[in-house]
Amino acid sequence: MPAYFICTMTIHDPETYRKYTALTPATVARYGGRFLTRGDEVVTVEGPSFDERLVILEFPDRATAMAWYEDADYQSACLFRRASSKGRMILQEGRDNRTDPDPKV
Repeated sequence: MPAYFICTMTIHDPETYRKYTALTPATVARYGGRFLTRGDEVVTVEGPSFDERLVILEFPDRATAMAWYEDADYQSACLFRRASSKGRMILQEGRDNRTDPDPKV
């Protein structure tokens, strides 16, 4: 099943953050991943206003997604991200069952 990294961040040093964004695409491609969205405009339709950067990546499966995240080249690039922003990266697998999913409530 595909797996998705959903990443949100607030950037306080854009120049340093650009060093991260310059290095990341090659690492994503190496693991068969792709950007579904990469900092595009976000519109808040309901709830508190969302003003962070949003990135969604798709990988073939969870193991491949984690292999990318743990890759030495990617972790080196992350030094720039961590120095220039605060954020969150969450990982979720897709599922075949879309008719009666477990709501986890």
